[in-house]
Amino acid sequence: MSEVQLDPRILEFCAKLSQLDAGEKARLKRNAGRTLAESRRVADIFFSKLLPYGLSRAQEERYFLVATLYPLADGGGSGSLGASLRRAKESDSLDRRVTALLDADDAHLPFRLRQMVRFLYSKRQAVNWPLLLWHLLAWNSEKRWVQEKWARDYFVGEPEAEPGENA
Repeated sequence: MSEVQLDPRILEFCAKLSQLDAGEKARLKRNAGRTLAESRRVADIFFSKLLPYGLSRAQEERYFLVATLYPLADGGGSGSLGASLRRAKESDSLDRRVTALLDADDAHLPFRLRQMVRFLYSKRQAVNWPLLLWHLLAWNSEKRWVQEKWARDYFVGEPEAEPGENA
């Protein structure tokens, strides 16, 4: 599978997140799942240290969501959130929660996503933060390609190589 070419602003944003100190990460973490308007005591961190210039209000909300989720789990994961959830799956009981996430609208997405990120942390699965942000920016695509990708990655996964095949 070919690598996705991400917007440099996404990569820069994630690099800046990794450079925050423990206190700044704790302040962001306390606002996990909240909107910018609902957040408390993080505007200075978000706007002066993290947010790239020239984003729409909707894009700012997605960047903020990732900023508040970032302290909840380790970075450096590979693949989509669906692929990470598949690797963490221990029983079919997760299927219902993944389906709810895939069906989430803008109002429910932060809550559902926060649950999944915490679940991944509990299962020691890292999150691919740049890819997650890119996917969240496209969440409301008319074709719902992000939801389809996550569903395929979670429910189907990558085909396993046949014995003797070079992977």
